[in-house]
Amino acid sequence: MNIPFLDLKKINQNYEQDLVAQLHSVIDSGWYIMGNKLTAFEKNYADFNGCKFSLGVGNGLDALILSLKSLNIGKDDEVIVPSNTYIASWLAVSYVGAIVVPVEPRIETYNIDVSLIEEKITAKTKAIMPVNLYGQAAELDKIMAIAKKYNLYVVEDNAQAQGAMCHGKLAGSYGHINGTSFYPGKNLGALGDGGAITTNDSELAEKIKVLRNYGSQKKYYNEIKGYNSRLDELQAAFLDVKLKKLGSENEQRVIIAQNYLKQLANIDDLILPQLAEGCSSNYHLFVVRTRRRNELQKFLLDKGIGTVIHYPVPPHMQKAYEEYEFSDVQFPIATLIAETCLSLPLYPGMDDEQINYICNTIKLFYA
Repeated sequence: MNIPFLDLKKINQNYEQDLVAQLHSVIDSGWYIMGNKLTAFEKNYADFNGCKFSLGVGNGLDALILSLKSLNIGKDDEVIVPSNTYIASWLAVSYVGAIVVPVEPRIETYNIDVSLIEEKITAKTKAIMPVNLYGQAAELDKIMAIAKKYNLYVVEDNAQAQGAMCHGKLAGSYGHINGTSFYPGKNLGALGDGGAITTNDSELAEKIKVLRNYGSQKKYYNEIKGYNSRLDELQAAFLDVKLKKLGSENEQRVIIAQNYLKQLANIDDLILPQLAEGCSSNYHLFVVRTRRRNELQKFLLDKGIGTVIHYPVPPHMQKAYEEYEFSDVQFPIATLIAETCLSLPLYPGMDDEQINYICNTIKLFYA
């Protein structure tokens, strides 16, 4: 049996008729940037997230950069970020001129350890950027409480957790302003790049509208030095089609994850993902850990099963951040996760036969 890590072709074929219809609709409209398709998607995505405002931008990294810019975070300001995340979270902080202040994750959930945040707060700290990693909402209620105590902003990196919740409230709706990605492999994936910002603050929403469009509200009149980062009409139309089924597809992911959790329990040193109390996951990824990660990955590949390592090199060990002179000793948990994690196939449309084959193959490896 051959099971790819992710089958985007199969996923998007389910929408093909509607996507083609939207393609013709956009072409026929003659309007390809900042039009009615974007307006409609922004409203629907805001509603999905339980937010007042949603603003489409070029990609997930831009969403985080513009969010930080809207809060006037810049040179010499400090932003607390997880040590265990995709590098985009750190890059956004760097691009606005601020200083990255990493905090280790909880080893059980992979998300930022809330108990370690306060010791990292200084007079220069301006914001906390929790990442809802692998699809699980971070402990956002506790993070917001810390932010309120120290008068800090919260910017959620919600690129992976659309639809996940923390104590009954949706990820992407907690922070003062929040960024997400519609990279094709996300639960809500475009057929190209794309991103969005969500907020309940009307003033911040207006700032983003100007920042994303060359610093302009009226064409050829530029109030500030802005950016060119706009979600185009075609991707907005495609995303609006797929948004309608995001809830049901997330439910499929949860069922698949529960199947994994049941079948792979109590296997040698195989460590399964855990949820923080009151938090849920949309299971964007199903990440296990094992000291024999590389051996297991090769064994699965030989049996036709695709896997991915998210992420083999943590941000603190990337050459891009060598000026910080970070070491593994400073961030042992992020380093351990990078050395032992492995993401198993999980996407809508997978059937029991595929899941059983993957689980039985893993059992065979350990046997």
